[in-house]
Amino acid sequence: MAGSGIRVPMQAIEAQQLAELVDQFLELLRDTEIGQDSALDRLTPSVYPQDPEASAEFAEATSADLLDRRAADARVVRDGLEAASDDHAPMPEELVIRDADVDAWLRTLAALRLVIASRLGIENQLAPDPEDPRLGVYEWLGYRLDVLVEAADALDDASDG
Repeated sequence: MAGSGIRVPMQAIEAQQLAELVDQFLELLRDTEIGQDSALDRLTPSVYPQDPEASAEFAEATSADLLDRRAADARVVRDGLEAASDDHAPMPEELVIRDADVDAWLRTLAALRLVIASRLGIENQLAPDPEDPRLGVYEWLGYRLDVLVEAADALDDASDG
């Protein structure tokens, strides 16, 4: 990927694993309906917890659009990862994320963490089973999200200054 953007360190194996996670996320969004999976429900939280009827009405009106936008964001991430490894050369140790794609990356990594948190049973800061291998993925995504936020902040600071 050439041009301006945010540069983040990422090894080829990490990019491959992230691409697999994004593919699984897209599959979840495509194949699962609201109410069938708590992880998907967590991506569309209740906006009126004290009023289930109003919350259900709001969800019916907005959930499909919200999930479509999450899928579009995930495809941006997937396309970026694919473009980084397209030229049959080894992926560089640094991934360049186009400025226009940063928000989609942030939203997708955060959504992936929410899905995994739901799978781990993490609710309101409860500690998951430290032996669960998904915890490592959850923590790695948190690290990736932090790195991306720091790079985006540095880019904002540079453009403001």
